[in-house]
Amino acid sequence: MAETPFKISIPQALLDRLQQKLALTTLPNELEGSGWDYGVPLADVKRLVARWMDGYDWRHHEAQLNQLPQFTRPIPVDGHGTLDIHYIHQKSEVEGAIPLLFVHGWPGIFLEGSRIVPLLTAKSDDHPSFHVVVLSLPGFGFSEGAKKPGFNIAQYAEIGNKLMLALGYDEYITQGGDWGLAVTRKIAQLYGGKHSKAWHTNMVFGDPPADFDPSTLTSEKQAALARTEGLMKKGMGYRHQQSTKPQTLAYAMTDSPVGLLAWIYEKLVAWTDRYNWTDDEVLTWISIFYFSREGPVGSFRIYYEAMGNETVPMQAFREAPAPEIPLGLSHFPGDLVVVPKSWSRMMGNVVFDSEVHEAGGHFPAYEQPEALAGDLRKMFGKGGPAYGVVPKKLGYRN
Repeated sequence: MAETPFKISIPQALLDRLQQKLALTTLPNELEGSGWDYGVPLADVKRLVARWMDGYDWRHHEAQLNQLPQFTRPIPVDGHGTLDIHYIHQKSEVEGAIPLLFVHGWPGIFLEGSRIVPLLTAKSDDHPSFHVVVLSLPGFGFSEGAKKPGFNIAQYAEIGNKLMLALGYDEYITQGGDWGLAVTRKIAQLYGGKHSKAWHTNMVFGDPPADFDPSTLTSEKQAALARTEGLMKKGMGYRHQQSTKPQTLAYAMTDSPVGLLAWIYEKLVAWTDRYNWTDDEVLTWISIFYFSREGPVGSFRIYYEAMGNETVPMQAFREAPAPEIPLGLSHFPGDLVVVPKSWSRMMGNVVFDSEVHEAGGHFPAYEQPEALAGDLRKMFGKGGPAYGVVPKKLGYRN
């Protein structure tokens, strides 16, 4: 299980092919005044495609990405052979910093965790420091994906735990949202107590009590619930397709870079909280998907394997025993699901529950890294409810 330093180096032939495909793009028409109601506006796609073809410099952004301490390591998975896994590993200057595994979701990638890494690894007398590992989920980015069916959330959790052990972190904490929530929860279930000492999520679920009366909520909370219900009705088409026929979808997304752009750009905009995406940010995000080791379908398959069984978060929270290790929750107003805080007690042993932050959506580690890092510092710092969960031999400077 030797670690290998990794640098992104996309062959020039693939860059040339991308330009050829972009030049042959045929765009659809659009209804007048339709805005975002029917999907991504034509004007946005035209602008982004023009930038992708003329002005966007992948090599520049590739060089910036390669400033991150990236590695690959072969990880054996029971019943699935050995997969070559990509990750960021940034150690703190504080020798006894807390090991933390960050797990992204979809359409997240390792880039999602890149902004929070320097904040968490920073040395300070006022807050704890962390050794941070940002996992590229199998099939995402530059991690090798499964080669046969049945690679489910337990296997993703196995990868995360084995990676931390291979790095010498026998005891660690986790943080994740979206599929990162499902994976870190499974880590807590399978490896909690012995290896996983606490977990934290920025994606909060919950069921209303049997006697729930919406009129008892503030107007702000009623609006949040209405927004959540609206997204569940009109924003989940991607989930049904990816969880039923991911291979069919993969032909379009693999062959058409503009199709992939529209598919993911919609979520980057709709799932963030008024985040001001630059065109180059978007194109870098999409390019990683386009140049990914397994292609876009590698990230779709998690939906097929997991949806409809016990690993789907809400069903799991209802039916499976909640992990007993400490759980921390961070609330961001622009996330997909925003429910009253009292509903979230079903998620587990909640010891930290933040106030709702002023801003932030589904990708807070990227949108609002200071806020998310602040919550982790409060939860695990001196006087926090999870202080000392990692023993002193690995523990805290303060």
